[in-house]
Amino acid sequence: MSQSMENRIYNRICSKNRGWVFTPSHFLDLGSRTAVAQALVRLVRSGSVRRLARGLYDYPEKHLTLGDLPPNYERIAQALAGRDSLKIQPSGAYAANLLGLTEQVPARIVFLTDGPNRKVQINKQHIVLKRTTPKNMATAGRVSGLVIQALRYLGQDHVDDNIIGMLKKRLSNADKRQLMNELRYAPVWIGNIFRQIQE
Repeated sequence: MSQSMENRIYNRICSKNRGWVFTPSHFLDLGSRTAVAQALVRLVRSGSVRRLARGLYDYPEKHLTLGDLPPNYERIAQALAGRDSLKIQPSGAYAANLLGLTEQVPARIVFLTDGPNRKVQINKQHIVLKRTTPKNMATAGRVSGLVIQALRYLGQDHVDDNIIGMLKKRLSNADKRQLMNELRYAPVWIGNIFRQIQE
């Protein structure tokens, strides 16, 4: 079992791009959970893959001087969401950060999902998957979803001309059209901001 299982798993990992984040369940078609876990332990020991947290690994991207680069949060969330192609949507302070509305990367990175709640800690960073309503997930993975979540986080009283100006600059014409097409998914006050961004 040992050598061939390890090779088969490693070959699959190598067929992905560096930066890929995965769980043992990505390899259950190759053998039992125990066999997969043992092979992953050996691959971590040999430095071929990196263990991020219990049951979570990545094939790290490398930098000439910095060595292994930190994992990408979006990919971690995707791996946690599982193989069931669940949807994820950045939310809260992280959504605002992705749009350049806040400088700070939050210590707790929250993604909304249509799957189960999950939480993982990687170094000092907490990554949280939070189950939410189908309506909140209707715009998942699209710029409109990101803008809705960022504005929700900032709150109605804190969205001023400055924030609207930043979004106007940041979003392409196609992005702005998408916001208008998806007004029905936004709370009324956010819909009004969509219109101001479009102007």
